[in-house]
Amino acid sequence: MKNSLFLLAAIFCEVIGTSALKASEQFSKLTPSILTIVAYASAFYLLSLTLKTIPVGVAYAIWSGIGIVLVTLVAIVLYKQTPDLASIIGMALIIAGVVVINVFSKTSVH
Repeated sequence: MKNSLFLLAAIFCEVIGTSALKASEQFSKLTPSILTIVAYASAFYLLSLTLKTIPVGVAYAIWSGIGIVLVTLVAIVLYKQTPDLASIIGMALIIAGVVVINVFSKTSVH
């Protein structure tokens, strides 16, 4: 359970880092640039903690799958970037994959 919380925290840090990366405008703005670096460093550290008990492939699949969806939601709200139908279908398939891993895999995060 604790490692699942580390994984969720890693995902949220990665989403913050990616969102700040966009706001940094190629690292030309100081505050979002610093936030990007701190958030990514935190995300990788927290992910490393989860790898003590969660297989790397499973952890990364969950991290990237949930992260993609959350970053897209942030982009919709903050940057007014609307995904097209193909993007929405692709993200639905990613969510389905994360669900399959968590429900059916013997190596998932239970």
